[in-house]
Formats: sequence, C-alpha cells, structure tokens
Amino acid sequence: MSTSLFSNTPSVIVLDNRGLTVRDLAYHRHPDTPEVTSERITRHRYDARGFLTQSADPRLHDAGLANFSYRTDLAGSVLRLQSVDSGTIITLNDAAGRPFIAVSNISTAGDGTEDRSQAVTRTWQYENASLPGRPLSITEQVTGEAARITERFVYAGNTAEEKALNLAGACVSHYDTAGLAQTDSVALTGVPLSVTRRLLKDADNPDVAADWQGTDASVWNDLLDGEAYTALTTADATGAVLTTTDAKGNLQRVAYDVAGLLSGSWLTLKGGKEQTIVASLAYSAAGQKLRELHGNGVVTTYTYEAETQRLTGIKTERPAGHASGARVLQDLRYGYDPVGNVLSVRNDAEETRFWRNQKVVPESTYAYDSLYQLARATGREMANAGKQGSSSPAATVPLPADGSAYTNYTRTYSYDSAGNLTQIRHSAPTTNNTYTTNVTISDRSNRGVLSPLTEKPAEVDALFTASGQQTQLLPGQYLTWTPRNELLKVTPVVRDRSTDDSESYRYDGGSQRILKVRAQKTGNSMQMQRVVYLPELELRTTSAGDKETENLHAITIGEAGRAQVRMLHWESGRPAEITGDQLRYSYDNLTGSSGLELDGDGNIISMEEYYPYGGTAVWTARSAVEADYKTVRYSGKERDATGLYYYGYRYYQPWAGRWLSADPAGTVDGLNLFRMVRNNPGTLRDPLGLASDDEHLIDKSYKRMSTGEHWQRYKSYTNRAFDNKKNFDKVVKSIGESEKNKLRTVLSSPEGSGFYNYFNSLPVTLLHFTNIDLDINNEVRLLSRKQLKKNKVKFNKENTSSQDIKNLSTDDFVFTSLMLGENGKSKSRFGSIRYAMNLSSLSDNKYVINGHLAMNDTLCYSNRVPNDDYKSGAIKRLRETFSRKDTDALVNEVLADHAIETVFSYDDFMERLSYKMLNTAFNLNTLSTSGRNEILSINSSEGADHMLSLLFRPQFLIPVKLTTNHFTKGYSFSGRMFTEHK
Repeated sequence: MSTSLFSNTPSVIVLDNRGLTVRDLAYHRHPDTPEVTSERITRHRYDARGFLTQSADPRLHDAGLANFSYRTDLAGSVLRLQSVDSGTIITLNDAAGRPFIAVSNISTAGDGTEDRSQAVTRTWQYENASLPGRPLSITEQVTGEAARITERFVYAGNTAEEKALNLAGACVSHYDTAGLAQTDSVALTGVPLSVTRRLLKDADNPDVAADWQGTDASVWNDLLDGEAYTALTTADATGAVLTTTDAKGNLQRVAYDVAGLLSGSWLTLKGGKEQTIVASLAYSAAGQKLRELHGNGVVTTYTYEAETQRLTGIKTERPAGHASGARVLQDLRYGYDPVGNVLSVRNDAEETRFWRNQKVVPESTYAYDSLYQLARATGREMANAGKQGSSSPAATVPLPADGSAYTNYTRTYSYDSAGNLTQIRHSAPTTNNTYTTNVTISDRSNRGVLSPLTEKPAEVDALFTASGQQTQLLPGQYLTWTPRNELLKVTPVVRDRSTDDSESYRYDGGSQRILKVRAQKTGNSMQMQRVVYLPELELRTTSAGDKETENLHAITIGEAGRAQVRMLHWESGRPAEITGDQLRYSYDNLTGSSGLELDGDGNIISMEEYYPYGGTAVWTARSAVEADYKTVRYSGKERDATGLYYYGYRYYQPWAGRWLSADPAGTVDGLNLFRMVRNNPGTLRDPLGLASDDEHLIDKSYKRMSTGEHWQRYKSYTNRAFDNKKNFDKVVKSIGESEKNKLRTVLSSPEGSGFYNYFNSLPVTLLHFTNIDLDINNEVRLLSRKQLKKNKVKFNKENTSSQDIKNLSTDDFVFTSLMLGENGKSKSRFGSIRYAMNLSSLSDNKYVINGHLAMNDTLCYSNRVPNDDYKSGAIKRLRETFSRKDTDALVNEVLADHAIETVFSYDDFMERLSYKMLNTAFNLNTLSTSGRNEILSINSSEGADHMLSLLFRPQFLIPVKLTTNHFTKGYSFSGRMFTEHK
C-alpha cells in the first residue's frame, strides 16, 4: 500500500465559537489518480440556542439541498425531521416526555410542499395518572384508511400466583403485528423463563393485518391461530442462561468457566441423547477466543496481532487422531494497513492452482481511496461464473479436485462525493467474464437503483416510497411495504391470468421477522414454502396444493462459539441424499460470512467465497441437494429466494451494494442512509442493518477525547499523544509499568502480594443510573452524549459540564460506575433506575473491551476530594473508617501529576487500581499503621467496594454505545435498591 496516497489528507473538524461542529472536511484521493485531491465538506447549521437545524453532504449542498433539516421545541427535542432519504416525520411527546403522536411517510418537495397521501399516523395510549403510566396500546392509521390498533399491552396484577412467577406488574401479553407474545414466568434476575408465541389466523396472507379493537382479550384471542409455541429457559443466580427448550422440545445446555465465559454447549433432541456441540474453549486474558473444539472433533484456533489485537488468523482443522483423518480445512490469514483496513486475506489451506497460463492464488486483496472506501479488489472465482443478480449460481458438484474450476478476477468500484456506490466493473479476462453494473442515483437524494430500472436521476425518487423504501427490485419485480416500513411482499413474477409468484413476510412488534411464506407456480399447482422463526428454532414446511411434502425443524444452536451450528431434523419429507438429524457447522471469516461448512463428522459439506459486497465467487459442495439447504451465507445472514439478505432491520441487495431501504436508525452511520458499511465491506460488518460495528467508531471516540485540554497539556510536557485506541493503550500501559516498577518491593511482600492477588480476583459490575426506563424487550441500549445528540434523543444536558467537555472531551463515551461484587451503590443523582451488568458477561462486546477506567474525577485529577460540592460529604465518609489524622492525610494526598495517570486500559484497570491503593497504603508517609491496615485488610467484595469508593470515584467509560441483554434492573427507593421482578 502506498502511504503517499494518504499523506496530507487529514480529517478536519471546524468548530464555531460555541464549540459546535459546523464543518467536517475530508480529502479524497483515488489510487488510480493519486495526483488529484478533492476537498469534501459536510456542513451543519444551528439555531441561536445551539440546536442542529440542518446537515448537508458535499453533493447535495452543491445542488442547494440539505440531507436533514430539523425543527425543535424549546428543550431541543426534534418535532419535525425532514430527510431527503427517509422523508419527513413529525413527532410530539406528552407532558411526561412519552411518545404521543408521530406522523411519518410524508413526502416533501423541493419547494416545501408536503404530500401526505402515504402518511401514517401513529398514536400511543397510556394508563391514567393514578397508575404507573405504562403503555396500553398503539394505534396506526394510513391516510384514507380506517385506524387500526396494531399493538396491545396487558400487565400482570399482584396476586400470589403472579408473584410466585415473578410477573407482578410486568407486561405478560403483547398483542402485536404478528399475533401474541406471552410471558408466562420470569427469573428473579429478569430472564424470561417461559415465553409463548401465537400467530394470527391466516398469518400466511399478507393482506391480513392485526387490529386489536375493543377491550375484551377473549375477542383478541379469537383472532389468533390455535397453535401455541412455548420456549423454556433456566438460568443461574446471576442471570446466565443454563438451558433452553424450544417449542418442539429440543433442549440446549451450556456451561461457563469461572470468568463467566462459555466453556461448552450441548444439544438433546426431543427423546434423544445429548450431543456435544462445543467441547471446550480457551480464551486470552482479555477474553478473546484462542481455541475452540467442537463436537465434530474439529479445532479452530485464532491468532491476533500482539500490538493491536487485530485478528490475523482463523485456522480450522481436523487434528491428528481424528476419525476422518488429520487435515487443515481452512486457514485464513489477514493483513492490515496501519489504521486497520484489511489489505489481504489468504487461505493457506487451499493450494495455488494453474490454468490457461494463469496462476490462481487462494487470496483476495483490497485497495482503498484516501477515505478508506474500497476502490479495487482481486480474488478468484469459478471459471463458469457469470454476471449475478437476484439469482444465485448453482454449486459446483462434487468438490473440485483440479485447477480448471478457478480463475482470477478484478473488481473496481466508483463512488460519488456522497459515498454512493455508482459503478462496479468486473473483469476476468481468461474466461471473458467482463461486465459493468451501474447504479443510477437520484439528483435530489441518496436513493439509487440499478440502471435497468432507470438511467435518469430525476426518475429515481419515483421508485421509492415517501419514507425511502424501494418499490421495484428489477423491472416487473414489485416490492410492497407495511406502514411500519417493513418489507411485506416481493413479487418476482406477475401473471395476467394466473396467481403471481411471491414471497411475503410478517414481523413482531420489534420489527423482527416471524414468518416467511413463498408461493411459486410449478406446473398446474402452487408450491408453498413456509418458515416460522422461533427462539432457536425454524419450522420449515413445503406443500404442493393441499399436500404437505416436507416438514423440517431447523434447530439453531444459541451458543456454539464462533461457528453457527444448525441441526436439520425432518418430521417428514427428508431427501434421500441427506442423513437424518444432520448437524451443519458453519465457519465464518472476519466479517461473519459463512465460508466452510462441515457435518457432524468433520467432513466438508460445502465451501463458499464471496465478492466484497456480496454475491458468490466460489461455491462448491459435495452434493447439490445439501447445497440447497444452506441458508446462512454472506455476513452470516439468511439469503432469501429473492436474492435479498435479511439483516434484522433491513434487507440488502448484494448485486447493487446497497440497502433496499433507508436506515431506520437515522444518521448513526452517516448522512447517507443507503450506504453499506461505509463502503468498506472487506473490513466492516453491519450486524443488524443499522450501523457498522467496528473499530473505526471506537478510534473516533478516542481521537475526539485526545482534543481535550487536559490531554493536550500532557502532550506538550512529554510529546506523547494518543489519537486512537491503540496509542491510548500504549501511553497508559507504559505509565502502569512505571508504577509497577516503583512498587516492586511492596508487591513482593506478603502484605502487598496478598492484597494485590485478592483485589484482582474480585468480580466487577458496571452500573448505569437513569430516570428513563431503557429496558426494551429485555435489551438495554446506552448511547454516548454525542450519539444521543446525533440520534436526536432528548437527554439531561446537565449531567456533563461544559468544563468536562472542554478539558476531557469524553462526550462520545457511555459512563458507568464501577462496583466490586454483587451489592453496592444503590442511589445516584443521575436517576433512580439502576442497570447492573457483570463485566465478564460483556467480554465479547467490542465496545466494552475497548473502554477504559477513569480512577476519579479526571477534571480534578490530582485530588482525592475533587470539589466543594462533595468535599464535606466525602470527608465525613472517610472519617467513618479512618482517624481524623489519616483522613487529612488521604484528603491531601496528590494522586497524579497529569490527568493521563488516572485513566487505565480495559486490559489492566484492576491491576492499576490495586497499584494506586498499595501506593496510598505504603508510600503515603503521613498515613498511620492502622490506616494502612484498614486498606490492606479487606476480605470481601463488599469491603473492597466500600474501600474503593472511599479512596476513589472510579467510572468505566465505553466508547460510542453499549447494547446488551446481560443486565439486572433495579429501582432505588429510600436509599434501598429493589431488583425488578418482571
């Protein structure tokens, strides 16, 4: 990679005198024309109160347009949001700050004229003032249609039976757009133990819509299908799931090590014997997976770059002694540029082949422009590959043994100044497989379609709904959407005098897919394929006319290490070419794409390689029938018969490298709501169809932090700086090594080593206090101040002072308190609702493991008691444990010379805290022997937590966001904490 391409192309932020970002400057340079540099400016405007009113990318600004325009109330809450990509939405909250009414799907013309012919009005209804104010229902009305009650919420009472099931006051029945989701019992920790799903009658008909009119639940239940699907769970005292039993009686069991990490998992089919899925796992000290042994005897090992901890190798092999013979099955090796973009991936398990005077290496390479957009990719493809659209190429059967199956290809990509992928040029000269895919982008938005639909930018917007959903896939292939902007139906074949081919979908209240139905004309009859998606189970049936021809239970293993594992169990209609109860282990790559597929004996079922933006480059299998049953493919997502990939919140069209609809999360991943993983598909992945989950956002948080004056002062003193997570760790860890060296004698003493070892063995819990209930469907999502503003979420701006932002610039971090053990802080000025999260359960969360600890109030880093507001209370608490003299000594202790000395990396923050406590105990000369003994004599997690809170005020900072379902929720009342019984 030529570094000259990236020299003098900084990212520049321009602030106004209020500290608000008014310009984002980027400099674009392409590897084919490195001498040409273009400046790209994203502009933002604010009102007199400092609230964002407009944002425009370089392309639309040049056309006199803005991507987003906002109107806010006096408190800064957005009342009207106008987006060129996703339309206009008007929202109003009630006096309690709850959603009251929202009008969406409004189209706004360039002159400001609104078209509400497609508008959807959604209203929320709540309990009256004498009750807690919980939501009761949601009503939706499409313009020109009758209003429908699309959701109902029913809550448990306070009877002895409900209390015994921990249901008192909880939502036990949620009537939604798919039917009924019912909670039958809950653990003390909040884990649902029994959940039942019932579908609507005639749910297969996409024209049937939920409407829960009236107040009689028996009337609502009459609208439901008679079959109930119940899933059961058991959990331990910490909330960790131990077993799950799906709706067909299949049981999955998991075990954990002492750190709370997965150590094994097993599956027992109903009426069958237990089978091992994961036999063992090994982890690094940072919680990264090093080795997995699966039930098929196959071992996967992971290697990481020592300095950056980037994944450099994934090796999957049958070890010596395996019943099928030792063999390396997949050996992926990754190379990166200095900022973490993948430059190459090589499969050392595959041999180099030669065909028609070309050398075909099992390697893909990637080249980028100066904005880290993929500009060129090379790799290998099947020799019979052609241009791909919605149809997938057939697998080559059997697995090829010679080099004639493969050839080299090159793909180049072009983008406009807003980041829209406009052209893909494919070249494989040896097989004459050369073609170009063009995407036509609207001249008034970032909406785009393949050129066969139109080549005129002015016609593109007409191919989308008002809120940014594409209405045709290809000419004559129509797309229908729900009022909630969910894909309802795809019609690939339209017939004048016969039934159309179609694929339709149904979603629950959280917009997650529950049902898929495909209707296809075959001869004189219609073939129906139906999939019901349940927890850890897919019910797949096929029928021809009125006769069921196949009934398949696809059991998805919830905990299988990095692999995705599925058990295919046929009730009827099993193909003769496949053995019954087939286990399929799917091994992925860096971005989650399913490459290698093995059976329960460790033998290869199929191998697949992908073009960067999706589409299949290599696809081989031992049998065509087995290949047909592979559903999880690119990015680890399900590929539908339409060719679309379902990500959870959106559908992706790999042949165009674009999302099918605008991002429902808004600007969380940039102003362009259709761009896929910021045009870097070789490095980044989007797990839900909302935003790229990657190190880039984390590095931006640390770069933002590095601009704080406290950190800049340290840089001026030492010429050491950090502008990304890697450099931050370098700086703080070197300080930690220096502290350790100074305490060498103390750490070798019985007292010192005993304290150090005990303190570092204690479990850590993160706490987050708020006045807003953030628990949505047993998941909590915490955003940094910067992300809250970006997503137009109303929040208390008084929690962070302007001095904090100026000196520390940590406004792109989520703040949590640190607690040792299970009990601890029960109240906070930040709110009465407490979310407690065991740190070990978050060890696979990318944002958490890239967080850091702030030992005390970093604004006043040198002092134990930071300011006058808390000084008297802090001194009082110290005197309850220490003598007056020792309290004075502790209050006057200088903790650090620079702020950077009080922040610690995720990898060693407990060690650093123990160093600080040992330094106080042994090296504070004015501290008495009894005072030192108070610190060193802790013998319980509660005692350690109490001492830690006396000496410091530790906070754990998580970059960008934290989304987790590993939490316990409690309420603070009269100084006590009550855990919720859901």
